[in-house]
Amino acid sequence: MAGDAGFTLLEIVCVVAIVAMLAAIVLPAFPRGTSRTRLNAYAMETARLLKDDRNAAIRRRIQIATRVDATSRTVQSGSTGRVVRLPGDIVVSAMLAAACNQRLAGKTIDFFASGMSCGGTIALTQHGMGYQIRVNWLTGGVEIVPVDAP
Repeated sequence: MAGDAGFTLLEIVCVVAIVAMLAAIVLPAFPRGTSRTRLNAYAMETARLLKDDRNAAIRRRIQIATRVDATSRTVQSGSTGRVVRLPGDIVVSAMLAAACNQRLAGKTIDFFASGMSCGGTIALTQHGMGYQIRVNWLTGGVEIVPVDAP
């Protein structure tokens, strides 16, 4: 009975179907955290938004305030309204000026027509790695600095 050895097509299809169902159940349980590359992309996107607001302030000759809300994990452009939303697995913190240009600042980084700003630092960290987006108060320049999270 040489024809009885091996698997039938039906048996193979059943095994593949069972493996697919198990994968559909198990895979969503694996954590899908933000990778270092994606964290870097969020830092670059945030820095780009800040640079765009600085350039808009210079070009339009007006003061523009970029809103930073660490609690809701958002950074909102004062010139375009564009929002960078950061995922829940990234720790967001901000050191911002309490007062700037003789008014309360608190949750904003203000850019002036001269190119200067109120300055500030936005930190994005996760699992011992992270980036600081630093805004220089004198020049309004924006830089990204990699840091080891505590």
